Amino acid sequence: MKLAILTSGGDSAGMNAVVRAVVKAGIIKGCETWVVREGYEGLVRGNTEAVAEQSLDETPIDLPDTSSTTDGSTNLVQNLRFGDGDLLRDGTGDHPGTRSLKGRYIVRVGFDDVKGWFAEGGTLIGTARSKTFRTMEGRLQAAYNMIKEGIDALVVCGGDGSLTGADVFRAEWPKLVEALHAEGILFSRISAEKVALHAHLKIVGLVGSIDNDMSMTDLTIGAPTALHRICEAIDNINSTASSHSRAFVLEVMGRHCGWLALLAGVSGGADFIFIPESPPTTESWEDEMCQCIQRHREVGKRKTIVIVAEGAIDCNLKPIKSEYVKDVLAERLGLDTRVTTLGHTQRGGRPCAYDRILPTLQGMEAVEALLEATPDSPSYMIGVQENKITRVPLMEAVKMTRSVSAAIEAKDFEKAMSYRDPEFKESFAGFITTSTLEQEKVPSEERMRVAIMHMGAPAGGMNAATRAAVRYCIRHGHTPIAVHNGFRGLLDDNIHELSWLGVDSWMARGGSELGTNRTLPSIDLGAIASKFQQHRFQALLMIGGFEAFNSLLILEEGRKHYPAFHIPMVHLPATISNNVPMTEWSLGSDTSLNALVDACDAIKQSASASRNRVFVVETQGGKCGFIATVGALATGASLVYTPEQGMDLDTLRRDVRFLKTRYTLDAKGRSEGRLVIKNESASQVYTTDVIQKMLKEEGGSLFDARSASLGHTLQGGVPSPMDRARAVRLSLKCMAFLEREHNKLLSSKTRHATPDSAAIITIQSSSLKWVPVQEMVAHADMQNRRGKTSWWAGIKELAELLAGRPQLVGLHAKDLAQL
Repeated sequence: MKLAILTSGGDSAGMNAVVRAVVKAGIIKGCETWVVREGYEGLVRGNTEAVAEQSLDETPIDLPDTSSTTDGSTNLVQNLRFGDGDLLRDGTGDHPGTRSLKGRYIVRVGFDDVKGWFAEGGTLIGTARSKTFRTMEGRLQAAYNMIKEGIDALVVCGGDGSLTGADVFRAEWPKLVEALHAEGILFSRISAEKVALHAHLKIVGLVGSIDNDMSMTDLTIGAPTALHRICEAIDNINSTASSHSRAFVLEVMGRHCGWLALLAGVSGGADFIFIPESPPTTESWEDEMCQCIQRHREVGKRKTIVIVAEGAIDCNLKPIKSEYVKDVLAERLGLDTRVTTLGHTQRGGRPCAYDRILPTLQGMEAVEALLEATPDSPSYMIGVQENKITRVPLMEAVKMTRSVSAAIEAKDFEKAMSYRDPEFKESFAGFITTSTLEQEKVPSEERMRVAIMHMGAPAGGMNAATRAAVRYCIRHGHTPIAVHNGFRGLLDDNIHELSWLGVDSWMARGGSELGTNRTLPSIDLGAIASKFQQHRFQALLMIGGFEAFNSLLILEEGRKHYPAFHIPMVHLPATISNNVPMTEWSLGSDTSLNALVDACDAIKQSASASRNRVFVVETQGGKCGFIATVGALATGASLVYTPEQGMDLDTLRRDVRFLKTRYTLDAKGRSEGRLVIKNESASQVYTTDVIQKMLKEEGGSLFDARSASLGHTLQGGVPSPMDRARAVRLSLKCMAFLEREHNKLLSSKTRHATPDSAAIITIQSSSLKWVPVQEMVAHADMQNRRGKTSWWAGIKELAELLAGRPQLVGLHAKDLAQL
């Protein structure tokens, strides 16, 4: 199959990761891969006849007889490079000694032409609005250009308009082919044989949009990176706003969808937000906003952040403009107010880890969908639900997306919210809970004294989760009690009551404001029970990793002997290792992946700047290979070593052979840095230093080797927006769980807590589930401190597949000599 990919509509970070994944996956699956420059406009322009004829006869490199190799290696070598990768990257087409891209819009590309693309922002193959493609004549020309190159499958990455255009193109395809067969004036006549070969067009869509405005998918490509840019701006603005006691009105993108404004409000600790799906309920929204901000100022808050989506409206559909919001704050509250419009800075910059991992997985799935497509199957959109890559009928998703705009126009805002995914509604409720001083106190007899404790190593999002829990407590009349330095701090009575303002700036703080250590309650369980009783704890929230899970297990078992432990207790997983069983994500894991991506981008740049060099990068993670494995996919590592798979001499021998083969096949004169990522506990014998020295020795004149141990830098500095938003969502769920179990206990005659009241909140596929701690034990590898199964187990093979290891490791020495 010949397949092509184009990017259309507004650019977004992660589009290049999609192109890279589709090209590499296509070649791995035996396809011929092409890219279309400048979106649908490039499809209409096509190639000049001279260029088209030349491109069909070109061969990337002189090939040896590879009959002795596997089919995969033969296909990969044959499709290794076509020399246009750098031209596409630079967009000039004028490099001396290379072919020009002038007049060529449908370009065949090889495996190496897209190397390193996932680290680039925007779209390297270009995007453009095409009025011509909207006409029948334009689509006829596009069909002709595709058939001329023999392309029969198309991947489109863009917004709802681009995907709608793709579906229309597919529906019209048989008529277009017939018209081309009959036409002999404007086009060269298409033969009957080609009509039969190209009777049907296969199309798959992926959503590239920073607004996250497509229904039936949790995230669109580019949205997480745009959120990063916004939160970076908010974090920077916070310091100057506090210094001068100013108010800032921040305008962000989102013409029809308020996701960016909402998640930025949650992650950045904003005071007030305006989004199109849920405008202020009263016509005098100015009074509502001013009252809210005035209360914040009265309790001592020095800064004010208001976020306005560009499509924000009031309940009468009248646009709400940031300049007007500024005037209201200045005139009514006398605040020194500034407006910051982020504009296109939100689109720019390197993609974050999420916008490298998910687009890669989606691109792989897009190729699978094309290979499985039949004339009767619908055009699919590749979406995502948490970590699960999904296929949904493209036009169903587009129809539901447009229903949101229709509901807003009809002033049916409740229906508009219902069309968004459940997490959107939960995030909005979470923002209200954590940003306002409104009181919704429960009856006095139902109020709790809630102990909040951090356990294990620090992780990004711990403080954000604590802030959310504290504000939930205060809103509902509970008393939040901070336990500093874990169970050791409890034994030393190192506790105090937290306040609404005291946790205000905690969203963007990394590490642990409460302090943390690995001491388990088993150090003196009786004394711990005495402290629970002394301080009248009625609920416990532990935020941490495997130590928190172990502690919860000890406390639950201690209920047999100590009545003080008969209270609801919950564990919120927070660890960069992501080693808590049964949950797919822990707080801090996304921050850690972003820290790894930043470090490896810099290392790879250094490795490519001189001679060919391999860097062996050591990561943390204990005996859980999550950071190394998923990080390898995000950074484009060539090899990855984890405790789960282990290492031996045979593996190392094959890996050395692969790296030699890989550097032998590289284009001459082009330096290439490559990464080998190794978990700190992958092997006690084959250490990072041993592997580095071995590669240096074996690399000879082909490549050099260096090592880098990232250590505690992987804990990150500022928590990522995804970790902050996830922290708020999970923390509020934990508080609701504690309330529910507390009320059950109050109505119980025995006042004995049930096993279900000591539980861990987990993310499983596309839903949140509570797992009783005793049930969790059956799914835990207690000795190695990790789960028995993991969703990311197959990513090691996928990362190495995209690096070409399985295909190239089988090449024989005589094949390399011929190459």
